[in-house]
Amino acid sequence: MVDPVSSSTTEQLPRPDAPDRRRMPPRLVRRLALTLGLILAGVLLIVTIGIDREEPEPSGPPPFVVEELKPPPGATAPRAGLPAPEDRPNASDIAALDAWSKKVAGVTQVSARALVAYGRAEMWLRSERPECRITWVTVAGIARVESQHGGFGGAQVGVDGKVTKPIIGVPLNGSPGVKAIPDTDGGRLDGDTQWDRAVGPFQFLPGTWQRYATRAASDGAVADPQNIDDAAVTAARYLCASGGDLGTPEGWWKAVLTYNQSVAYGQDVFSGADAYAAATANLR
Repeated sequence: MVDPVSSSTTEQLPRPDAPDRRRMPPRLVRRLALTLGLILAGVLLIVTIGIDREEPEPSGPPPFVVEELKPPPGATAPRAGLPAPEDRPNASDIAALDAWSKKVAGVTQVSARALVAYGRAEMWLRSERPECRITWVTVAGIARVESQHGGFGGAQVGVDGKVTKPIIGVPLNGSPGVKAIPDTDGGRLDGDTQWDRAVGPFQFLPGTWQRYATRAASDGAVADPQNIDDAAVTAARYLCASGGDLGTPEGWWKAVLTYNQSVAYGQDVFSGADAYAAATANLR
C-alpha cells in the first residue's frame, strides 16, 4: 500500500524555512503590471476616439433646399405662393404683415424681417400697379441671388431694415466679365468716385437707384439702397416698369432679364421664387 503522506504523487507542503516557489518574483510582477496598464490605456484610447468620432445629433430643421430649375426664357413664370396681406401697409395692418412674415419664415427659412420687406413690396404694387401682378416670391428670388437676403459678406438685416454693414459690389471697370460704367454719383452711394458699383441687398446701380428709389416708410427720409424695405419696394417698381404683367411668362422673364441680362441669372431667380411659392402653397 502506498503511504499517502510520503508518496511522490502527493503535494509536499513547504517547510517554514524553505522558500515558497509559488510566489512570483517582484520583477515579473512589475512587468505584468506594466503590461496590464498599457492594455488598459489602449482600451481607454480606443473608447475615447470612438466617442470623439460620434456624429453630433442634428439640431433644428434641415436646410431649405432650392431645386435648380432651368426653364427656357418665356416658357413659364414662378407660382405665386401665399399672398401678402391685403392693402397698403399702415398702422392698422402692420400686425397682419408681421404675422404673415413669421408664418412664411417658418417654412422658407428666410428671416421674418426680410420677408416683411418682400411682403410690403407686393402690397404696395398691388395698389399702385395692379396690372403688374408681381408677387413677393419674385422679389425674394432676386434678393436671394443678389445678397443672400441681405446676408452677403456677414451682413445682417437690422430691426430698422438697414443692413448692419454696407453691401457694395465690385468696381464696374470693364475687367473680364464686368461692364465698364464710369462713376455717375460722385461716389455718394458706393464710395467710388471713379467707377460705379452695385449697392445694397438688391444690388442697384447708382443711376438706376436715383431714377426709381422709393422710401418704404412714411417718415420723409431719403430712400436708402442699404435698407431692405426701400430696396425691395424699389426693385418691385423697377420690375413692373420693365416687364409689364409679371403674371405671364413673357412679362416675368422680360422684367428679370432687364434686371440682369443673363439667362442663368433668370433661372436662378426662378428657382428660388418657385421654391418659396411651393413651400407656402398650403399655408393659410
